[in-house]
Order: sequence, then C-alpha cells, then structure tokens
Amino acid sequence: MPQQYPFSAIVGCEADHLDPMGLALILSTISPEIGGVLIRGEKGTAKSTAVRALAAVLPPVDVYEGDRFSIDTDDPSAVSLDLPDRDAATRTSRPVRLVELPVGATEDRVLGSLQLESALSKGEVTFEPGLLARAHRGILYVNEVNLLHDHLVDLLLDAAAMGRATIERDGISVEHAARFVLIGTMNPEEGELRPQLLDRFGLTVEVVAPREPGRRVEVVRRRLAFDADPLTFAASFAADEAALRARIGQARARLAGVKLSDNALAAIARVCAGFEVDGLRADIVTARAAVAHAAWAGRDTVTRADIRQAALLALPHRRRRNPFDAPGLDEDLLDRLLGDEEPDPDDTPPEPPTDDPAPEDRPPEDSDSADQPDTDPPQPDTDTSQPDAPPPGPQDQAEAPLDVPPPLPPELGNDQPSGEGTDKIAAAAAPYRPRLFAVRGVGAGSAGRRSRALSTQGQRIGAEPATSGAGSLHLVETLMAAARHQTPHAGGRRRVQLRAEDLRVATREGREANLILFCVDASGSMAARKRMTAVKTAILSLLLDAYRRRDRVGLVTFRRTGADVALPPTGSIDIAAARLEELPAGGRTPLAEGLELAAKVILRERVRDPRTRPLLVVVTDGRANAGADAVARAERAASGIARLGVSTVVIDSESGPLRLGLARRLASVLGAEHVAVDAVSAQALTGAVDAWRERPTLPAAENGAA
Repeated sequence: MPQQYPFSAIVGCEADHLDPMGLALILSTISPEIGGVLIRGEKGTAKSTAVRALAAVLPPVDVYEGDRFSIDTDDPSAVSLDLPDRDAATRTSRPVRLVELPVGATEDRVLGSLQLESALSKGEVTFEPGLLARAHRGILYVNEVNLLHDHLVDLLLDAAAMGRATIERDGISVEHAARFVLIGTMNPEEGELRPQLLDRFGLTVEVVAPREPGRRVEVVRRRLAFDADPLTFAASFAADEAALRARIGQARARLAGVKLSDNALAAIARVCAGFEVDGLRADIVTARAAVAHAAWAGRDTVTRADIRQAALLALPHRRRRNPFDAPGLDEDLLDRLLGDEEPDPDDTPPEPPTDDPAPEDRPPEDSDSADQPDTDPPQPDTDTSQPDAPPPGPQDQAEAPLDVPPPLPPELGNDQPSGEGTDKIAAAAAPYRPRLFAVRGVGAGSAGRRSRALSTQGQRIGAEPATSGAGSLHLVETLMAAARHQTPHAGGRRRVQLRAEDLRVATREGREANLILFCVDASGSMAARKRMTAVKTAILSLLLDAYRRRDRVGLVTFRRTGADVALPPTGSIDIAAARLEELPAGGRTPLAEGLELAAKVILRERVRDPRTRPLLVVVTDGRANAGADAVARAERAASGIARLGVSTVVIDSESGPLRLGLARRLASVLGAEHVAVDAVSAQALTGAVDAWRERPTLPAAENGAA
C-alpha cells in the first residue's frame, strides 16, 4: 500500500491552529452525530488528499475477527449476521477504514444485495453487505459528491442520520448498523448540490489555494519532498500525527461530560434565528459542533468561542436562498448576535418572553441587532442606464407575424441608436419558472432531469443481453432465456442450468442532463426598449431551471464585429449567472460569427464526450448587420448547425408594434422552435392555453364560412 501524505502536513502542525477544513474533519470524527462534512473548493486544493489522510490520525477500533459488519465489541445490543455466537468470537483491533464511494456506484453496491451465486447454484438466500456495512464505525468518502445520483445521496444521508441501513429487496430483509462519518468533496465549477441535499451535511468549508507566495512555496516544497522520499517525509511528521491521534481520543472521551447550558442553547437559537435559517437542523448541528469543539479544546463547558466556531462551520450553507447566492457568513452580524458576554454555565433558563413585548421591554442585544442598517434586506438596484420609457406592454410582446419578410438591408438593421462606442449593462428582473425545453430523441448521457435517455434508473422498458456488465439483472427474462435449453428431469428438484449468454439486464428509460449552450445577441438593438432586461431575466430563469435539472451550461455572446465564449461549458450555474449579470450590450449584430462559434463549441464538446446532446438556445432579434452579406452569412451558419442535428430554440427578443420577423426566419433555417421572449415563462404558456380554451365558439355556419 502506498505511503499516505500526512494529515498534519496539510491542515497544520499545531492542533490549536488548524485550518477550517482540518477542524471540520476532526470535529466530525469526534462527534459523528454532527452529520459529516462537505468540502467545496477549486481544483488542486488538496481536498481529497486531506480526507484520505484523515483515517491515519484516528484511534483504532475494536472489532470481532471475520465480522464484515464491524459491530462494537462494547455494545451488548449490537447484532451481526456473521456472528451467530458472539461470545465465542475473537476480539481484535484494526485501523479506521476509509471507504470510497465511486460516483458510478449502483444502489446494490451501496446497500448490499442478494448473492446471486448462492441463490442460483445452491438455492440459498445469502446477503452480500455493501459499502455502508463496510464503512460502519469509519469514514465514507464521496469524491465529486455533486455528480452522484440524487437517490444515492438521499440514501447515504438518511443512513448517516439514522445510523442504520435497512434492505428490503430480492426476497431478503436485513437491517444493520451504519454509523459513519460522511465526507463529500466537490468543485463548484462542475455543478452544485441541491439546497435540500446541501442542508443535510452537518458542516461545510470553502477551500481556496493560498495567495501568499510564501505559503505556496512551502506547499510545493513539501509535496516535492514527499514525492522524492515518502517514508522519510512521513517520519518527519510522525510526532505531529501521534499528537493529533492522542488528542482526538481524549476529546472523544471528554465529549459526554461537556455541559451545554440553557443559556448556551439560547445563544445558539438566537444566532440561527438571526441568520434566518430554515428548520431546526441548524440549531441541532450547531449545538453538537459546539460541544465537540469544547471537547477538542479541553473544556467541560461550552463557551462563546465554541458557539462562534460551530456557527461558522454549520450555518454558511444553510442560509442560502437560491443557487445564485454567494456562500459565506457575516461575521460582524454573528458577533452582534452572540454579544460580548459568555453564556452562563448554570442551568437556570432565561426568562421567557411575553406574548407581545413592548419595544422598550425587549433585550438590548435584540434591539441593537435589529436596528443595524446592514441587516436590512438589500434594496434592488435601479437600472439608470435604461432610457426613460415605460416597460413594453402586452401589445409590444405579441407573437411575430407568420409571414416571412425578405432579408433586411443593412441600412435598415443599424442598431446604433446611441453611437458605436456606447455600452449598456441591464439588470435582470426576478426569475420565473420557465417552460421545459428538451432535446429531441432518446439519448444515453449522464443522469439528469431534462431529456429522455436510456439509463440505469427509470422505468423498465425491456431487457437485453448482459454484454457490458452494466445494469440490474432482469431475473424473469434471464430464466426465460435459460428455459430453452433445460433438459427434462424424471423426478425430484434440480437446479436451473444457467449459461453466461442467458443473463439479461433491464433496459430502463429515464432522464438525462444536457449541455445548454446559450448564444446571446448583445448588440445595440438589444439595449433598446429594455429588451436586455427581458432577455437576461429569461436566461436567468433558464439557468435556474438548468441547475435543478443537473445540466451543464455555456455562454457565447456576439456584438460589434465578433463573437466570444463568455463561459466555456461548465456545471457551475453560479459562474454563468455572474457572467450574465456583467454582460454589456452595444454595437452591431455579427449573428453569423455567433452561430459559427456556437457550432465550434458544440463540436468540441462532442469530441470530449460523444454522448453529449446539446440544446442550443439562440437569443436574438435576428437583425444581422455586421459586415458584408450579414444576413446571407447568418443563414449559411444556421444551415450548418441544422446539418449537425442540434436541437435548437430561438428566443425572439423583438418587441414593439413594428416587427420584422427575422428571428422567426432564422428559426426556420435552423429547424428550431421559435419562442417569443415573453413566452419563455411556464405561466405565460399556461395562460395562452387557457385563453385558447376559453375563446368564444362561433356558430357552425359562420365558422364554416370563415
């Protein structure tokens, strides 16, 4: 086994000066009831290295030899399927296990399943434990947890919260202990966790690479020394590792005796309420983390410092309201909510508040924190760059005419009302729930919630030979295939004779995630009549929808004389929203260049992953006017995208009483769906359908004449 990089070399050599990542990991090992740790950070910040090194500084655990469920030898109520006679079993000790859960693991691998060899050859029902049983009393590590299927994440977090795993499937009913420290690492650029799942992790930390040259030099020096001689490098940190191991053991022994007074609980509740977190899980996790921190610091009573440190680790990810909010915690507000006094260690509860206290009767710290100006909700920024014109009314947002006009001469498409050098940045309004735009056909991409795809999850639609080894066994189809070559038997029971070619796996149809590539017109015509505000609102709403459906997104913009990849395809919706917010509008409309660049991005992504099925969203009014033959070149570029077979949606930003219908013509060349910008909203679609259903019905004769 290769030498592991020392934990103390990553998080710090002094136990009293651990960095937040090291402290969060240690607190979770001291008190597994905290609920684990989620480590978010950019690539190359030693997230995985730190987690893998953690097991080496944990005290060993006592187990029974041959027990795959690793029950606690000191717990008389613990039961193991491997120990019919527990008293006769031999006790031993072993290091804490670090069990890694691959992103592509199946539910059977995680929970355990029926042992097929025993079932088919011997007719015996035997349970094969999964990763949860192996991780009991250890660490379960999920790298890139944001890429894990949602149902597996729910399963892991439920097991971590309940401390038990229950398996009811394939004719078996098994329950076993599953108490482990769940640790997940992720790069936000590859996608976010859903808020519901984010809240289930006890603690979270943000990891960034050091910016000070001196610290960066030390990190590189240590890594090079480890690569040159791992044993010597590890030996130089052996004393620090032993000190950490001993201190963790002492903290675990002290944990049960740490006193959490009612006044400390009141301070925790005041902090959680002050940050407006949802539910009570934040209060519980903060209390447990504060107790663990006090035990780690060698104290028998929870202090203000313990509560403060626990809140910094337990609350940042719980106060986010939507995927576009930046993580973090206002430490000034935290200090005001905690106050300057230490919580009283006695058990005297604070005075209960009256039903309707007068302002002068409220506690001073509450009134002070409520009166702070920076705790008020921020006021929306007004867009002073837009002309003083009323917002477009319903008549301005009507559907474009059905007649396709001739190509627009360049002199009529001049979108320079404010001059060539004028740029405007419009702010988006509040996002709404958009319509579902999906890719045509059936794909085979990564699991998601947008387009139809063949996957390992979803509705079973058939079976196929088990050639690749992937998928769940379809028992009925397997037995039917084996029945063709069974020989008659005169009497008695006999086993079913199975061949490798008899095995069948279930074919399932579910949903996949897609690449949503936005190709956005940022020319001067988009700045007129507040079009860019409507466009940014629509794109922001589609980004939020992409986040919920686990899509990747990219952003191509075109204006003036060329196009630019504002955001290469990524799973980070936050970055896409930030790029959209700062997108300016101005200049001419190089539509051809934008479409050509979008085609290049799509081809490049197909080379990287042939299973990629992109959805191209072109947002424009279609007024191509940059360069010679702008309209003809745009149509040629659109024809090229159509030949690629890319599913495309054209969002028409044109508004006003005079409409040229060029975006509709572009959609026709692309073979795309044409949608007016005000029809992107699902509510707008529902309203249009309801209006159509409630239209007045004409008499039969009049209807026929019409």
